[in-house]
Amino acid sequence: MSDELRDEVEAINSIYGEASLVPAGDQDDGGDYILQLPGDAGSSLQLRFPSGYPETGGAPSVLGVQHSSGGVRGAGARDVRLFRAALGAVYQEGAVCLFDAVEDFSRRLEEEVQQQQQQMEEADGAAAEDADADEGDQSQDQGVNRRRRPRNDDADAEEEELDAAALAALPPPPWTVSEPVVEGKSTFVARVAAVSSPAQARRYVAQLLAGDRRVRSATHNITAWRVRGAAGTGSGTGSGAGAGAAVAVSYQDCDDDGEDAAGGRLLHLMQLMGLWDAMVVVTRWYGGVRLGPRRFALINAVARDAFVRAGMVPEGPGGGGGSGGSGKGKKR
Repeated sequence: MSDELRDEVEAINSIYGEASLVPAGDQDDGGDYILQLPGDAGSSLQLRFPSGYPETGGAPSVLGVQHSSGGVRGAGARDVRLFRAALGAVYQEGAVCLFDAVEDFSRRLEEEVQQQQQQMEEADGAAAEDADADEGDQSQDQGVNRRRRPRNDDADAEEEELDAAALAALPPPPWTVSEPVVEGKSTFVARVAAVSSPAQARRYVAQLLAGDRRVRSATHNITAWRVRGAAGTGSGTGSGAGAGAAVAVSYQDCDDDGEDAAGGRLLHLMQLMGLWDAMVVVTRWYGGVRLGPRRFALINAVARDAFVRAGMVPEGPGGGGGSGGSGKGKKR
């Protein structure tokens, strides 16, 4: 197994959860692996990596379905077809490709499911569809108005110009801090806190940068947060259950701060762990040594450590492999 493949296996398991990519059989150094597809796909595929991957030998090959999505006829064949197409689209000789292939597969699957749903709706009849569209347009107009009010409130909060003195006068955020990880002369530290609104999450980041010169001078401060408020107060990514129903609120966002795609992976980690009303800031001080895909595993590892230390990891499989909430992290 090449160092690049070893790092890629570790990165995939850090991003999508433990045992997402495991050797097939007892040979840890062999080229056959089982990949558990993320999200609603539910299938696991058997992959074979060429002995010279990623430098030579071409892209990984899909040998077949190890386990098919339960209860969905033809899902296994569909997932094999889509993943092979994803590998063909993203593979470049000399570069690892599995994370990009998984993300491309997820996009293709979502598009295909949406297309199938659209075809089913069209089969219901043009007359019924027109009536539903008219009613849906009115509901959508009302929904847009509902969404815009809280978003404007958040925009107003974001536009407040708080200088360093004003930020320093505020109570410090209740950070729980991970153990620092040093590799290749780079240092990674994560901070997590409970938040109740997007404005509070942004304020906590501003306070951290204003109050800690070392953090402010770091190479990257990668952030992600997810907030789910009470029903009836507006809507971010949530949706109502029907006409007149209370609207569930959900907001989520991330910022790479120059570390390409790292913010999205942190947000994906929070989704896999089932975390809401929480935020994370991962600070990296670059030491001059390129870490490749390994850096994403380290970023997610310190974030996971901080969430566990803060006692935010839910019990059960939704916890993304955390060890529970000890609440023993360092508060800063």
